[in-house]
Order: sequence, then C-alpha cells, then structure tokens
Amino acid sequence: MAINIKNDEQIALMRVAGELTAQCHRAVASVIRPGVTTMELEKEARAFMEVNDADPSFLGYNGYPAALCVSVNEEIIHGTPSLKKLKNGDIVSVDIGVKKNGFHGDCARTYFVGDVSPKARNLVETTEASFFEGVKFAEPGRRLYEISGAINDYVESAGYSVVREYVGHGVGRRLHEDPQIPNYRMPSKGPRLAAGMVLAIEPMVNAGRCEIKLLDDGWTVVTADGSLSAHYENTILITETGYEILTPVE
Repeated sequence: MAINIKNDEQIALMRVAGELTAQCHRAVASVIRPGVTTMELEKEARAFMEVNDADPSFLGYNGYPAALCVSVNEEIIHGTPSLKKLKNGDIVSVDIGVKKNGFHGDCARTYFVGDVSPKARNLVETTEASFFEGVKFAEPGRRLYEISGAINDYVESAGYSVVREYVGHGVGRRLHEDPQIPNYRMPSKGPRLAAGMVLAIEPMVNAGRCEIKLLDDGWTVVTADGSLSAHYENTILITETGYEILTPVE
C-alpha cells in the first residue's frame, strides 16, 4: 500500500477542487424537488462545471456514462441519471466528483425530496453522524481502521448495516488512490495516519441487511432486500493536529 502524501502546493490545489465539488453540490441540491428528473440534476452539475472550467471526475471513469451518480431510495451507489422523476418522500443520494488543475474532489450527500418519513430521515441522519464518529480518529498517529471501526459500531448500534463491497479511498491526482477505507471493523488497525494524506471517507448505510445486488444496467447497486440506503462522503485532509474537510457543502 503506497499512500500518497500531498505537499503544500498540492494541498492548495485540492482545496480548490474540494470547494468546487461542494459548490456543485449546492447547485444540484437547489433543484431537487418532486417532479424533477435525475437527468436534470446531471445537467445542473455539468453546467456548473463548465462555467467553472472544471471537469467531471466520474464521466468516462471505467466507462461510467455520466458526471453524477444519482441513487434513489433502495439504490446504494452508481445510479445513472435518466428521465426518472423524483417523488415526494424519496431520498436521493448524489455523488459528485470534480477535477480542477489535475486534482479531484469527491463528495456525496443524501437529500430529502419533499416530505420524507421519519424512518428515512433517521437513516440519512445516522449515516451523516457515522461519518463524524469515524473522523474523530482522523489525526496523525492514529490508525486508519480506527475510522472504519467507529463507523461500523455507530451504524450497527442504530440498528442499520454498512455496505461491505464498496469502500472509501485515497484521492488526489487520481480519483481512487491508496488506501482503501472500509466502513466496517477490520481485524487489524491498518496503517498510521500522517499529515498530508487526503482521504474520501464515505459510509454507505442500509436500513435493512447489508447484502447488495447489481442491476442489469451494469452500474446501479441496490439493497438486496429492497430497504432504503443512504450515502455520506467528504474528502478530508489529515493535518498536523487533526483533519480538515475539503468538501464543505453545509
């Protein structure tokens, strides 16, 4: 495992990419409402990137056909934008990658469409909270899988399950770099964290069981039991004293 340590110049460029990714999220979130198609979210994101002279990280990545991943309700990740209309009560996970000056920002949020059920709201809020439980351990000298274990424990204590087949990752000049960052407890503590590491931490949490299946489109991953799923991701920098979120959407 070769974990890339970013220098000050690279970190400055990653802050730019991260901030643009966060701004793109705000632009997409502003048009989410019942009746809007997921393709309209895609168009909003592409328009934002074009205006800001940035590139979509996901478009063409391993053949992926869009700039956004838009996953609705039981869809976990990699939902492709389409003419599918969002409905009142849906939850929609939007994963955005923006490339600027050769570096990537990567960030996901799950949004409410209109009025959602208490069950859906609690799932989304738990997923977000699990991220922050994990990054309590994001500081130099701690072990990487302490983050994983904290996410896992928080999610399962709430009665939910974490997806195991897809994990967080390093990010920088490449969208996916070492290390892989599971959202479940590992048998070892993993490598030590060091200042200059940039990581995409991304809990994917199912309301039901952890099992998944891949749809016939070859991209969309859904819960095997049809339960709701939520996704929360930030790109973070390990600093000398802790961490910095590079994709501050809120």
